[in-house]
Formats: sequence, structure tokens, C-alpha cells
Amino acid sequence: MPGVDLDRVRAEITMEQVLSLLGFQPSNRSGEQWYGACPLHESRPGRRRSFSVNLAMSRYYCHHCHSHGNQLELWAAAKKLPLHEAAVDLCQRLGHDVPWIRRW
Repeated sequence: MPGVDLDRVRAEITMEQVLSLLGFQPSNRSGEQWYGACPLHESRPGRRRSFSVNLAMSRYYCHHCHSHGNQLELWAAAKKLPLHEAAVDLCQRLGHDVPWIRRW
């Protein structure tokens, strides 16, 4: 199976697109910083803002489950897929061409 250019996937698909696919609704916004319930685990009422995401940096962190990373890693964690499969799945769901690497 050919590889996937993960850097291109990260460059072409934004954190905001991934959050939208996951149904994330921020409870608070401060510029490029969004806060809300973590889409990776079931947040309890007292933990409504445990999830923090910086759109400019395309990075997220959950202060409860300690999951963190970029938009591709968020999708992989949410869908419980290896990174390669998550990249292919994400591209297909958003109608992007998968940036295959055909030679090593």
C-alpha cells in the first residue's frame, strides 16, 4: 500500500474542518483559542471546558483525558484509527484527493 503525505494532509485540512466533522461546539472563544467539552471522551457537566484548541497553531489539548496533538491526530483519536487510515478517511470524508506517496 502506498504511503500518505501526512504533511500535505495537515496543510490542506484545517483544525476547524475536523472539529466541524466531530460536531464540536465551543462553549467559549477567545480569538483563535476555543474551549469546550472534549469530543474524545464524555465530559461531565463540571468539565465543560476541559478541551482547548488553538486554530492558528492547529493544536488541541484536553486537560481531563490528556489527549493532545494536531488535527490529524485528533481525527485518528476520535475514530480510533491508525494515523495512515485516519488520513485516508479524513480526506475521503471531506472530498479531498488523498496525497499518496508512490515512491519511497
